[in-house]
Amino acid sequence: MKLWRTPLDSEAIQVPKGIVHILEDRCKGCGYCIDFCPRKVLEFSTRFNRKGYHPPALTKQDDCVNCHFCEIICPEFAIYSLEAGSV
Repeated sequence: MKLWRTPLDSEAIQVPKGIVHILEDRCKGCGYCIDFCPRKVLEFSTRFNRKGYHPPALTKQDDCVNCHFCEIICPEFAIYSLEAGSV
């Protein structure tokens, strides 16, 4: 993570890493998870799910900081993230 200045406690702080899981057949393609992701790790995919919507696809999995914004904002509970060490 690139910072505009170096914090005094930068060696002590660890940025968490997350793994995003998408339940594609639950997704209705609203795009809230894509719009509200602070690290922009999601984008619309080109494939369709069973409902005929374009579910999100991961573009930069390594940039996920496990903030849970995607799962909080999803009205269909179709996406969630787990901390990388807990999988």
